[in-house]
Amino acid sequence: MADQIVITEKTSQAKDVRAAVGSRYGDILPAEGHLLDLLEPEDVVPAWKRWSPVLLRPEGLYGTRPAEGGNKAAKLKAIREALRTAKQVWLATDCDREGQLIGQEILEHYNYRGGVMRVLFTAQDSQTIRDAFGRAKPNAEYAPLYAAAVARRQADQIYNLSLTRTATVILGRGARGVIGVGRVKTPTLAIVCKRELEIRNFVPQAYFEVVATAIASGGQFHMRHAPQERIVRREVAQAVVEAARDFEGPLGVRVEDKRQGPPKLHDLPSLQKLCSSRFGWPAGKTLEVAQELYDGQGKKIITYPRAEVSYLPESLIPDVPKIVAGLQAGRSFSAIPVPDPPIIRKGASGSFHDKGLEGASHHAIIPNVNTVDNLREVWPRLSIDEKKMFDVIARAYLAAVMPDFRYRQTTATLDVRGSPFRAAGRQPIDLGWRAAFPEWQPADEKGDEAQLLPALRNGEITKLENPTIEDKETRPPPRYNEGTLIEAMQNAWRFVDDEVLRERLKDAKGIGTPATRAEIIGGLKKQAFLVAQGKNIVPTETGLSLFGVLKQADPSLVDPGLTAQLECLLDEVVIGKQKMIGAIDAVCDVAQRIIGKLQEGAAAGGPPLLGAAIGGDAGSRPPTPAMKRFADSIAREKGIKPPQGYAISGSICRAFLNLHAPKNADSGIPGASGSKPASPAQILFAEKLAQEKGIVIPDQAKASLADMSRWIDSNQVKKSGKSRRKRVDTPTQSTAPKTGVPRKKSRKRATNVVAAAIPSTPARGNSGTDTPLRIPYGNKDAALRLGARYRAGGWYAPAGVELAAFGDRGWL
Repeated sequence: MADQIVITEKTSQAKDVRAAVGSRYGDILPAEGHLLDLLEPEDVVPAWKRWSPVLLRPEGLYGTRPAEGGNKAAKLKAIREALRTAKQVWLATDCDREGQLIGQEILEHYNYRGGVMRVLFTAQDSQTIRDAFGRAKPNAEYAPLYAAAVARRQADQIYNLSLTRTATVILGRGARGVIGVGRVKTPTLAIVCKRELEIRNFVPQAYFEVVATAIASGGQFHMRHAPQERIVRREVAQAVVEAARDFEGPLGVRVEDKRQGPPKLHDLPSLQKLCSSRFGWPAGKTLEVAQELYDGQGKKIITYPRAEVSYLPESLIPDVPKIVAGLQAGRSFSAIPVPDPPIIRKGASGSFHDKGLEGASHHAIIPNVNTVDNLREVWPRLSIDEKKMFDVIARAYLAAVMPDFRYRQTTATLDVRGSPFRAAGRQPIDLGWRAAFPEWQPADEKGDEAQLLPALRNGEITKLENPTIEDKETRPPPRYNEGTLIEAMQNAWRFVDDEVLRERLKDAKGIGTPATRAEIIGGLKKQAFLVAQGKNIVPTETGLSLFGVLKQADPSLVDPGLTAQLECLLDEVVIGKQKMIGAIDAVCDVAQRIIGKLQEGAAAGGPPLLGAAIGGDAGSRPPTPAMKRFADSIAREKGIKPPQGYAISGSICRAFLNLHAPKNADSGIPGASGSKPASPAQILFAEKLAQEKGIVIPDQAKASLADMSRWIDSNQVKKSGKSRRKRVDTPTQSTAPKTGVPRKKSRKRATNVVAAAIPSTPARGNSGTDTPLRIPYGNKDAALRLGARYRAGGWYAPAGVELAAFGDRGWL
């Protein structure tokens, strides 16, 4: 038997190591990710088999046991047998915290006491691997990295299982499934839910800006009056127009030469954000494509993709000329004017910054210096997606070693009788790094800011012509896509109000890790808490319900800021600022406090129970046929593709309709919060009306109890309250289906359902005065159809317009 072995993280890694060093360091044995799982709570304390609201913290740590699935057992057995005779082990797993755990936990499980060397490489070509073995260090030097990984795994098991069991027992009475709570998963859901509720509750506000054409000696251009305090009354804007008409006055001109450095190199979160917005890729796909470029057979053209920082070590500065030359040998990058020698920027504002890598396991993602000369032969083997991603990474690297973008910023101002008008323009002097992105235009260079101003002199007399009012409207924040959601997870400090804590968390890495965030989002989608809508990601009604219940039970459960604090503690284990047990204790203290609050709430009558709304099959309960037909019609009308699973999952179908169907603020549309399909009695009565009038019942009405109520109300014969109720009752009696239930009882129930769905009192009208309305964002068309009007002060119902429909929708 060999007296030394190499342990890698996966089979492809073992092949690369074997190709690089042969058997020089002994047999090369691959793992398959984690070959060991933590013991379950009941394996440690038998009483914990029964679910109850207790903290599942064992004495010491949870032990490990062999993992199941795939060929994990065979691989673990091979390593176990080799360890019996091995005097030295070379750990060549991934260079991050998780890679350290995957390799070292095997040695700890079998109490291995021989020598252990740690081999770290950020690329998988042969030269990089050989160099990594040559500079291997004793594994003991990476004890903090292993301690941080153990702390995270142990803390997550205690927190997630304890609170999942507590929430299920206390909040889920009557539910048919588990209420899953995760230290990172639940706050991630909260980020999306808060944004969705903010959008749904958003009420747009009108405001006005004034634009005029300025005539100067060098030519004409546009000037704008857009004060910081928005103009919300049209008469104020009109007064500015009158003041500006044919106004002449001296122009204030300020010309500044400015420069802008290149953007940061890519880490995994920034890469996921860019690929999501530019290509519409889910976060998981970005990681998959990057992983293939890193370790795919015959590729290996980028460095380690699970990067968590955007800096490079200064030791990589000598590689710059070779990488630039290798990239520019190909047609794609040959036209990019990289200077010779390249520009090297050090420090926090540059690319090479040793201090910025403290506590990080690997550097920014860049082209692999050892394979860059092989790009011509590798390029044909790449898929279209792999070429797109390499292009993004390569251009970012080339831009980082190019000159600053230099431009001339011209700002012109004109005081129009106390109302300032302004114009700005930017003229490039030297494109510098911007030449690496010829088709890119930043947001601050679009619109008025992009206009080319003529030559202007300070103090020259300028005349304004054709001043006009532009109607503007405030808009809600955009929905997240997977890239911007990962950015929000990474920057969780933004969700913290305390200024001191915000500053502390800015240096932390947010919630989750670069390697796990895509998996967390994918898990929430698989559980039907989140759903993809085009490039956006939105919560389902099930996800919103879960968020609402957990938030009311204890806001800490859904607080990204709190989770970021805990992540910060775990990160500090790596750099020695925190002990492993201390970090676990801190997470357990938070979990224990939440358990106590949930128990207190239950004893006092507690938060509302989640009930069957979050049953185990709630996310997969099929939509009604009418909902599916309505979704199909919306998809055809808008030329979009319904999300995967919409035909079998009511939650996914409702989320799609909620996003794309015409909005009714009373949530009557299929998919809106709280909507219910039309009742059988309503449908029977509606079919009778449709037959009498020779009209068709819309699918939207069939899918919504509230919409069906309105459709019946608008199509039946209007009479007095008494005769109207009689008309409702009569068809219901004559068309009630025959069942085993006594006819009288069935008829009464059907009548009550329909009567409850149709107003029996005359609609209330407003007479003499306008009535202010509160119209949520997205309901403009519906409001106008009902008679609402809009002006600077907001929405209102003119005198004489019936208010009942607005009251039903909660718009009064």
